[in-house]
Amino acid sequence: MGEWPAAEYGDAWAAVYDERHGDLPGTGDAVETLARLAGAGPVLELGIGTGRLALPLAARGLEVHGVDASAPMVDRLRAKPRGDSIPVTIGDMASLTLDRTFSLVFVAFNTLFNLPSQEAQVRCIAGAAAHLAPGGRFVVEAFVPDLGRFDRGQAVRATDVTEAHVVLEIARHDPVVQRVHSARVVVTPTDGIRMLPVNIRYAWPAEVDLMARLAGLEHEERWSGWQRQPFDESSRQHVSVYRRPAGDGHAAQPGVRAGRSRRPVPPIATEGL
Repeated sequence: MGEWPAAEYGDAWAAVYDERHGDLPGTGDAVETLARLAGAGPVLELGIGTGRLALPLAARGLEVHGVDASAPMVDRLRAKPRGDSIPVTIGDMASLTLDRTFSLVFVAFNTLFNLPSQEAQVRCIAGAAAHLAPGGRFVVEAFVPDLGRFDRGQAVRATDVTEAHVVLEIARHDPVVQRVHSARVVVTPTDGIRMLPVNIRYAWPAEVDLMARLAGLEHEERWSGWQRQPFDESSRQHVSVYRRPAGDGHAAQPGVRAGRSRRPVPPIATEGL
């Protein structure tokens, strides 16, 4: 089970992403907490996608920028009201060089795990640190790995069953490299079978802490959700906050320059399910 292209998830999910994830529980709390951490801004979201968080942050008056590997996802953002006002760079968030710094850089909803290797995740966090102003913050939202859901390295479960559709999740786990190769299989009587990839390389909270430390960041906070609930051994997700020291005039060096910057463009048509 090898690595996957940076744009794989976004390209496959763009047409149905808002239908599946556009109104996640806790979105309002996430926006509130991120806005508080951002201060006056500006803000950079890694894996901006269709703008679930970026658009309400911009509506609060913050200057928001984004990076995403998937052009179809960004086209969905562009098609929304005020979506064309947010500058987005198309490129791999593990290889990021922008010509400015931010008060807040964040990567939400497990998106850090879309990167296929520990090396890529280390480079991503180093790049985030390099784009923080002194005193700026880097925020990661991710799940806490639960290896108990795998039986002999595999898992099959039904996540939704209705008269209109059946959704299955089928996964294989490689604990050596901490990768899960999975597919969301959607079966409907009208459209037949559709497979959506969900390949991840997970990391434990302590491992993310070490990556941030290697990038010169200080661990500031960890909560079990966007309402800033206490994090403990029973927590299933974490929101971790790291800070670039205020007196730090030298950031970690990022990788190569990211892809082209997409300024506002007309939306394109994308087929749905």
